[in-house]
Amino acid sequence: MNIEQALLSLGLKTEDAIVLLAGLSAFASVWAVWRTMIERSPIHKRAKELRQRQKELAAGIARPRRHALSRATAMTTMRRTLTLLKILQSKTAGGVAEQLSRCGWRSKDAITVFIFMRVALPIVFLLAAMVLVPLVVPATVPALTKTALPLLAAGLGLYVPGLFVKNVIQRREKVIQGALPDALDLLVICAEAGLSLDAALTRVSHEIGHSCPQLADELGLTSVELGFLPDRRAALLNLTRRCQLSSLRGVVNTLQQTEKYGTPLSNALRVLSAEFRHERLMKAEEKAARLPVILTVPMIVFILPALMIVLVGPAAIRTMDAMSRL
Repeated sequence: MNIEQALLSLGLKTEDAIVLLAGLSAFASVWAVWRTMIERSPIHKRAKELRQRQKELAAGIARPRRHALSRATAMTTMRRTLTLLKILQSKTAGGVAEQLSRCGWRSKDAITVFIFMRVALPIVFLLAAMVLVPLVVPATVPALTKTALPLLAAGLGLYVPGLFVKNVIQRREKVIQGALPDALDLLVICAEAGLSLDAALTRVSHEIGHSCPQLADELGLTSVELGFLPDRRAALLNLTRRCQLSSLRGVVNTLQQTEKYGTPLSNALRVLSAEFRHERLMKAEEKAARLPVILTVPMIVFILPALMIVLVGPAAIRTMDAMSRL
């Protein structure tokens, strides 16, 4: 009734309204089919996409420029600070460079950042401890302890950069150790194909670049040094300095012997590869053998209580129920 009254107020009958709705629906159907069948010009869409792509490229170019500018400003500040303190010219910088090369960081900026952090972090930790100790430590703590805490924080700040570098070195050498047998297999193939040591190292560094970029970087640098250093033995020794692994040292000794005595390279590398694979298998078996001992404590703490509740719980509930009825 309400719809009929609304139509009568508009001066329309029910039949007229039905005809009008039918006409509108027919027009909408024809218009939708026509829009789907006509061939649209892609020029406007392509122009819109190009404008959007230009904006994205401009934003992407501006962002690295701002990042590079801020990074250059920070590096300039660090260099000026260390120059005033006369630290970069000290003998410590040489040892730091060798240590950072084991991490794969061989630029001068890495040395500057590391030394600056060793200088700045103790001061930052000391100031932070001086601010936080009065707020966090209760008043009942002796004054000597409150005085010692900032000094301990400063010592921690001095120790943190070295600890971070040490962890990076361990992770990197572990990755290199795992990828070394595959690299030796590729070296054997290259040696049997008649390639020289320089060409074999270059080819292997390209082949394993995706699976292990750390080892690829070391082998590529060694191949370059073999090409321009007057003493080839020094290039191989530099590899052992950058990566102080016993297995890699054995590979370098084998390469030096083949260079010196002219022994077949492929046979020696094949023996080393089999030995390293056997060593990796032995380490995996050792970890598997230690697994039951490691799982003993979690089983006692987490699994056995739940198991006892599931097994003994219903019997205990029934016993308590029977005792309560007596």
